[in-house]
Amino acid sequence: MTIAHRIEDYMMQYGVQYDVVTHPHSRSSTETAELAQVPGDRLAKSVVLQDEDGYLMAVLPSTRHVRLGRLNRELSRRFRLATEEEIGALFEGCERGAIPPLGSAYGMYTIIDNSLAEQPEIYFEAGDHERLIRVSREQFMRLMEQAGHGHFGHHGRFMTYRA
Repeated sequence: MTIAHRIEDYMMQYGVQYDVVTHPHSRSSTETAELAQVPGDRLAKSVVLQDEDGYLMAVLPSTRHVRLGRLNRELSRRFRLATEEEIGALFEGCERGAIPPLGSAYGMYTIIDNSLAEQPEIYFEAGDHERLIRVSREQFMRLMEQAGHGHFGHHGRFMTYRA
């Protein structure tokens, strides 16, 4: 598989220059960072959430987990994790578990954890489990210009529903 067409078109629309990093097939963002030999804090992962008002993509470093309670309070909503079936229907052209963090390309509101914006370069899934896209912080922030920002990620072992 190559870069998801919608993602490639979206990056071209914004005039973003990028590199493609190939790596052996991976099953998780932690494994992807290890196999691609990139720092986990620079690998953006997507967590798709849902409530009665629709979907939200939360984007944060692969080394962090969503503080769902904090995000709910920040946005005055009550999110839950989207199901695999919902995600598959939303991200045509992407393999399950390899969702690029560009929710805007799919018409989805996106929020980025501020810790990711501190990195000099960002890596993210290209739509499959064997390719990453590498962009500078400036290029990534251009792609995320419509995204909200917040402090909802934490270093921890599991996603938490507490503050």
